Amino acid sequence: MDIPTALVTGASRGLGRALAATLAARGWRLVVDGRDADRLAAAVAALPHPELVTALPGDVADPAHRSALAAAVGARLELLVNNASDLGPTPLPALADLPPAALERVLAVNTVAPLALTQLVLPALEAAAGSVVNISSDAAVEAYEGWGGYGASKAALDQLSAVLAVEHPHLHVHAVDPGDMDTDMHRAADPAATGLPAPESVVPALLRLVDERLPSARWRAEDFSPAAAR
Repeated sequence: MDIPTALVTGASRGLGRALAATLAARGWRLVVDGRDADRLAAAVAALPHPELVTALPGDVADPAHRSALAAAVGARLELLVNNASDLGPTPLPALADLPPAALERVLAVNTVAPLALTQLVLPALEAAAGSVVNISSDAAVEAYEGWGGYGASKAALDQLSAVLAVEHPHLHVHAVDPGDMDTDMHRAADPAATGLPAPESVVPALLRLVDERLPSARWRAEDFSPAAAR
């Protein structure tokens, strides 16, 4: 039986690391990246089957890095997870104070890079009739003070996901709002936040999308909670 392959960006910490750990435990072949090379290496070393992991440190906004990720995937790709994100300046500024260059950076990482990487691996995804999971946010649909730049980038990612699903109906394309999590990014945005769920709590929702090959759509992780099922 062929070993399935997943490409997970931003896998050195947070939700990306938690998902990579679960997929590795299932015996998947992984291609992962992260901007901090040491942190990425430590994350990979802790995985159950590091011999099945190709780790490429780098920035998804860099075209050369994206090309390297696509080359490492090979001919078939069962799962692409565009998880790497940039929050922008902290403390989160009002839109009136958001430097245009900072917004361009957020859009480059959160919106342009996921599309560009998807374009590069489309043949491999199509060969496997695979899944694309784009990590979104409730800030894409709600107006939170200070979250304008980040929210705009995720709203654009939601729309790209929806159109990609229409244009490639044989793929499963999902934009997923994971909800608030105890991550470095959330702590940077809101240092006072406490008691948030661990990223590992969101992984089962992502796996259901892949395992059950659910229809292309925008999903919230809480849609898969026991409370939502009642």
